[in-house]
Amino acid sequence: MDKINWKDANVLVTGADGFIGSHVAKALIEKHAQVTTIVRDMKKYNNIDTLNIKNEINIVNGNLVNFKDCERAINEYDIEFCFHIAAQAIVGPANRSPLSTFESNIKGTWNILESCRISKTVKGLVVASSDKAYGQQERLPYTEDSPLNGYFPYDASKACAELLAKSYFMTYKLPLAITRNANTYGPADMNLSRIIPDVITRLIRNEQPIIRSDGTPERDYIYIKDAVNSYLTLAENLHREDVIGQAFNFGTGKPISVLDLYNKIIKLMDKNAKPKILGEAKNEIDKQYLDSQKAKKILNWEAGYDLDSGLKETIEWYRNYFQK
Repeated sequence: MDKINWKDANVLVTGADGFIGSHVAKALIEKHAQVTTIVRDMKKYNNIDTLNIKNEINIVNGNLVNFKDCERAINEYDIEFCFHIAAQAIVGPANRSPLSTFESNIKGTWNILESCRISKTVKGLVVASSDKAYGQQERLPYTEDSPLNGYFPYDASKACAELLAKSYFMTYKLPLAITRNANTYGPADMNLSRIIPDVITRLIRNEQPIIRSDGTPERDYIYIKDAVNSYLTLAENLHREDVIGQAFNFGTGKPISVLDLYNKIIKLMDKNAKPKILGEAKNEIDKQYLDSQKAKKILNWEAGYDLDSGLKETIEWYRNYFQK
């Protein structure tokens, strides 16, 4: 595979109607790529609208769990590169409804992999996994050599998706690499059950914020601009022997507890609010954070935003959004 040049490249971004996928799609549009996505339900409002890219993206009505829809999108739009980001990504619904999560995250992945394998035009593929695929580990931070112990439905679905991707690389030499990103936050995350947008929006509305856990779990948070940069950097290095077929961690390596994160947000928003701590989050891993040394060494990638600067931009975005 040659080094990818985005100008006029035909790129499929699955999940472009969601949070991370829409930001990746927007970045590619700004690099003058021809971006296509597959959307199952045209919701009244989704991230394609929120980021104002509807007129600059090809939208294929279809479902990733339907192989023919994936194959059609790739063939009809002569797709040269694919970012497979679509997933049922919320832990609560995954625990309540494991089958639909397995279907979209595992079957959706094998459909995309197989469509790319039989395509005459696809030159490369980046598959989104997650730090959740590691599950609970004795040793922290997670390195890429840590075993994939994802035991709960969402975590297991991501570990399965990775195994499938790896098998397509090993068996068919499908040129791909895998991202394992930390918790991603930033503007236009409309999954308001996630802690950062939830706390910010409740404070904007003068409501009492809610913490679903007991406040002690520690996580690594990566700002959306750094996350987008990680996807594009990995794709742009996929022509290299030391990158193809590999998984890479992308995070800040600086874990923070839910309660400390909460306190940071209220300080930045100049609020004085006590959260309601429910302590009811089930199947949550106690501590999770990533070692991103491999990405630094091989891809020369590092997170450019610390938590404070990322949160400031995020708070500003939601304030403007709710004013409109």
